[in-house]
Amino acid sequence: MEKKTIKLETVNDRRAFLKTSAMLAGGTVLSTLPFAGGAYAGAVNDEIKIALIGCGGRGTGAAAQALSTKHNLKLVAMADAFSNRLEDCHKALSQKFGKKVDVPEDRKFVGFDGYKKAIAEADVLLIATPPGFRPIHFEEAIKNNKHVFMEKPVATDSPGIRKVLATAEEAKRKKLNVVVGLQRHYQNSYRETMNRLHDGAIGDIVGGQVFWNSGGVWVRPREAGQTEMEYQMRNWYYFNWLCGDHITEQHVHNIDIANWAKRGYPVKAEGTGGRLVRTGKEHGEIFDHHVVLFTYEDGSIIHSECRHFEGCHNRVDESFQGTKGRAFLSDGGNTGKLWDLKGNAVFDYKDNNDPNPYQQEHDELFAAISAGEFKFADAENAARSTMTSLLGRAATYSGQVVSWDDAINSEISLLPDAFTWDTKPKVLPNEDGYYPHAIPGQTQVI
Repeated sequence: MEKKTIKLETVNDRRAFLKTSAMLAGGTVLSTLPFAGGAYAGAVNDEIKIALIGCGGRGTGAAAQALSTKHNLKLVAMADAFSNRLEDCHKALSQKFGKKVDVPEDRKFVGFDGYKKAIAEADVLLIATPPGFRPIHFEEAIKNNKHVFMEKPVATDSPGIRKVLATAEEAKRKKLNVVVGLQRHYQNSYRETMNRLHDGAIGDIVGGQVFWNSGGVWVRPREAGQTEMEYQMRNWYYFNWLCGDHITEQHVHNIDIANWAKRGYPVKAEGTGGRLVRTGKEHGEIFDHHVVLFTYEDGSIIHSECRHFEGCHNRVDESFQGTKGRAFLSDGGNTGKLWDLKGNAVFDYKDNNDPNPYQQEHDELFAAISAGEFKFADAENAARSTMTSLLGRAATYSGQVVSWDDAINSEISLLPDAFTWDTKPKVLPNEDGYYPHAIPGQTQVI
């Protein structure tokens, strides 16, 4: 979505911006208040302190991208539920970035509550925990007046979406930058092609197809002595309270592109899905395929498809049909193409050594923070695109036509009642080790 720059009139440089970000109240900068709690002590030498919450592969990558920007950043705190993931991440980042990683033992926080301590140490939070935790961690970060980079998707159930939407409004009120890892919004081929779509190059969009068809992801075997909570946390991809199913965790990228192209969100969904080839105990409760028709307010329909079938044809891209032509987009090779109704090319994006969009989102975020600008408010769109994926999941799980209003207002929470290693998640295996999963036509999701 288009990002608007708002220059803070009371802020002349990055140092002041960091300071005032911690002191915003009621939408007004209270510049006469004392420095808040030492949270921005690093600002005295123009150093931006960052903390990483969630130290797995994506968290390690996000921290590396942040530290690779041209700005004066230092990683000062880390938090993860598991000590081994934190230590592996710390080792990898220290080897690559040296003194830019300053995380002694007393700023390594392990366990479910470590995020609160890490937040207190930094100016900017990098949130890369499993998606189910992101509404909680995002809310805490904004409550404590921190700028945020947050991975997608941003929630796994409707109560989580509503929490993120409320927090997004608070972030805008406080003028805190929030970037979400739907990185196609920071990819030049997508930006240029979308500009042309929105300028009417192919007329009104009347249909489209979005895909994420691939072979699936990792499985981590159950180990002796693990509690059920630890097992599910280690295998977070296969449990909806943590992952949201792959229509949400992965396919949200393509669904988001449909919403971007349509400049709106669907009003209803219907579809089908199930477990056809990925049916083992180790595959938890999620489906291995989803096919959804999303209907938008103008009556146009976007076909959405994602599957995890090994050995099959893979496809990850987006196509749209308009009243004057058609479009094709893909992040493979930075592709953006438009044709008229006769098949004549009207636009063909050329990749001129474009920047990596994963890096670009961090470059632009930290440039805004350094310049004292409030420029990025990604969380609202990210929440609504995540909600679109949850709408699709509700349709495939139930086999019913599900409206946006019914889905977003659902009170069903997937999260456990508490976060301890002995807490039982809401979905548990039977005596044979298999987890219950949705059965279309029988399962109630709203």
